[in-house]
Amino acid sequence: MSLVSIIMPSWNVERFIEETIHSVQAQTFGDWELLIADDCSTDRTPAIIAEIGERDPRVKLIRMPENGGPALARQASIDQAQGRYLAFLDSDDLWLPAKLERQLAFAREKRAALSYTAFRRIDEANTMSGRLIEVPASLSYNQLLKNTSIATLTALVDREISGPVAMTNEGYDDFCLWLSVLKRGHVAHGLNEDLARYRVRGSSVSSRPMRSAKWVWNIYRNVEKLPLLKSAWCFGHWAARAWLKRRQF
Repeated sequence: MSLVSIIMPSWNVERFIEETIHSVQAQTFGDWELLIADDCSTDRTPAIIAEIGERDPRVKLIRMPENGGPALARQASIDQAQGRYLAFLDSDDLWLPAKLERQLAFAREKRAALSYTAFRRIDEANTMSGRLIEVPASLSYNQLLKNTSIATLTALVDREISGPVAMTNEGYDDFCLWLSVLKRGHVAHGLNEDLARYRVRGSSVSSRPMRSAKWVWNIYRNVEKLPLLKSAWCFGHWAARAWLKRRQF
C-alpha cells in the first residue's frame, strides 16, 4: 500500500497529461500511487494514461461512466485511494521533483491535517510568468474563508489527522474540501518553497474571475451557510486578495 495517493481528474488533456504524469514519476519520493479519473475524454487522454500505466503500475486509470465534472472525478479517485496522505494535482499542472519529499517532511514536522506550498504560473508553452506565489505560514477556517492561498496542485491532506475526506459537487470543490477539514478545528500549514507549476489556459479558473467570484459567493451562502453580513465581509477580503494575486501573474 502506497503512503501517498495522488488524486487527479482528467478531461481532454492529451496535450499535457504525459508531461504531468512524468512530473510525478520524477519525484524524489517514490512511495505513491497516481489515481487518474478520466471524465469521458473524447481525445487520446485515456489511451495515454493506460499506456503509461502498463509500464508503471503506480499509475492507475479510472474511467468515469459519464461526464460529471472534476468534483465527481476526484471523488472516484479518493474512493479507491489507499494512502494515508492525499495529494492533489490537476492533469495539466506540474510538480518539481522534490515536491512530495519536502512537503511530507514539512507535514510530519507540523502534524498538519492540511498543508500547501508556494508555486509559480506557466502558460501552455511552459513559459513562466510573474513572481513566486508565496503562501502564509498558516490558515484557520475563518482565515481561509477570506483567502486564496491553497492552490489545488499544492495541497496535501493527512487522513489520519484530518478525518473523512469527501468532495462537494460545486464549483471550487477543492476550496470546499479545505474548508471542511479546517472547520473541524485543524489549522493548515504553508511551506513557502517553490515546488509546483500551475498552468493557466483559456479554460483555467484563474482566467475567468467573474465565474470564480460566483462560485465563492455560492460556497459562503449555500455550502458553509454563512450569514449575509459575514459572507459580504469574507467576500470583500477574498476579492481583494484574488486581485492582488492576479497582479503577481
